[in-house]
Amino acid sequence: MPGLPRRLASMLYETLLLTAVLFIAGFIFTAIFHSPLPPILRFVFQLYLLLVMAFYFIWYWLHGGQTLPMKTWHLRIVRTDDQPLSLKQACLRFLLAAIGVGLGFGILWALFDRERLFWHDRMAGTKVVMING
Repeated sequence: MPGLPRRLASMLYETLLLTAVLFIAGFIFTAIFHSPLPPILRFVFQLYLLLVMAFYFIWYWLHGGQTLPMKTWHLRIVRTDDQPLSLKQACLRFLLAAIGVGLGFGILWALFDRERLFWHDRMAGTKVVMING
């Protein structure tokens, strides 16, 4: 199990990369619908960005278990039995991570978890492992 600092560094890198992905996705959306957006389209825009994030993470987790930042930090997402994630498990992990990280307790959970798992990993039956680079 990799240390918490390594996983947090990967998450920081992930945030920077995801910001760029969402910026491009947002640019495409606003180029199509133009600004200012009426209230209903603002909601659709937020849902669209959430779906872009879901697609980004789930696709990478299902195709090798790693995003680019995870590759950089030699980390991989696997099930607790060290097998690749299923589609259902990847979707569950994303939803739980969005809730836990969004509300702030998902990462803090690892400070108290006996295996140092994040809340979303504990609940989804997944874990982050170190791989040889």
